[in-house]
Amino acid sequence: MSGLPVFFVVLAVPAIYGVFIFNQLVTLKHNVCKAWSNIDILLKQRHDELPKLVETCKQYMQFEQDTLEKVMQARSLVASARELQNIPALGQAEGELRAGLGNLFAVAEAYPELKTNETFQHLQARITGLENAIADRREFYNDSVNVNNVRVEQFPDTVVARLFAFRQFPLLRFAAEEKKDVDLKQLFNS
Repeated sequence: MSGLPVFFVVLAVPAIYGVFIFNQLVTLKHNVCKAWSNIDILLKQRHDELPKLVETCKQYMQFEQDTLEKVMQARSLVASARELQNIPALGQAEGELRAGLGNLFAVAEAYPELKTNETFQHLQARITGLENAIADRREFYNDSVNVNNVRVEQFPDTVVARLFAFRQFPLLRFAAEEKKDVDLKQLFNS
């Protein structure tokens, strides 16, 4: 009879360890979902603010419709990728939107009345703040994804991950243009 308790211990230890791994993988999966949710909320807030900014600019920038349209098209691409949770498409659309906003704010410099407009200043500060918060949340998301993806691939976690269909998540990647060094000489000559 002394062999029976040893047999149960031999079965119980791997089972308990498997449960421990399972619970850690669940936590990691939910951390990724929480990180995505944080980004999603900020993207939605910015999505709601952009039409107000464009409408304010339209009052002053009659000849810059192309710039305003590009911002709104990029906004639409971001919204579509966000709703589909298409992380690769979101990264590209985000790059286009940031470039459009950069152009919009640069063009706004040529309109003194717009630059001094209180609504424009408030919206510009709000969108800039949201951009910074999105960048912070992106970093947190990618860190969460990286931790999850490593654990899903490591042994013995990979056994439990495959058994219970835990998956890897895509990193939120940035367009190549966003990672390039800024050409300061060109900026000062513009």
